[in-house]
Amino acid sequence: MFSIRQERLFSLEEILEMSPRESYPLLLDPLDITPLLRVVSKKAFLGAPTTLNYSAMIYSLFIRVIERIPTIKDLRKRLKNSLEFRFDCGFTMADAVPSESSYSKNQWFFCFGKNSK
Repeated sequence: MFSIRQERLFSLEEILEMSPRESYPLLLDPLDITPLLRVVSKKAFLGAPTTLNYSAMIYSLFIRVIERIPTIKDLRKRLKNSLEFRFDCGFTMADAVPSESSYSKNQWFFCFGKNSK
């Protein structure tokens, strides 16, 4: 098996010197979440509300891992209590914090795809 060496985007020292607020864009901007958005995009009027900010949900799931937030319940609590964290994840003031079921459904789709059940 071959190993392809990638260029470093930034050094470990640079990350450690930054605040989390500065490091999130460095870590998340290179990610192409378009395929994930296609999986969770709303195509019917039935089911989950169409007002969910799916891109912010995806980013918040990545940030959950980075911040070592153990559960979706804890992630939702942090999103409700910290405006700064909400903005870092990409939510706006008009966006409601997604329910645990919305997060759970989307995690299923990310792992297995829409056609797997």
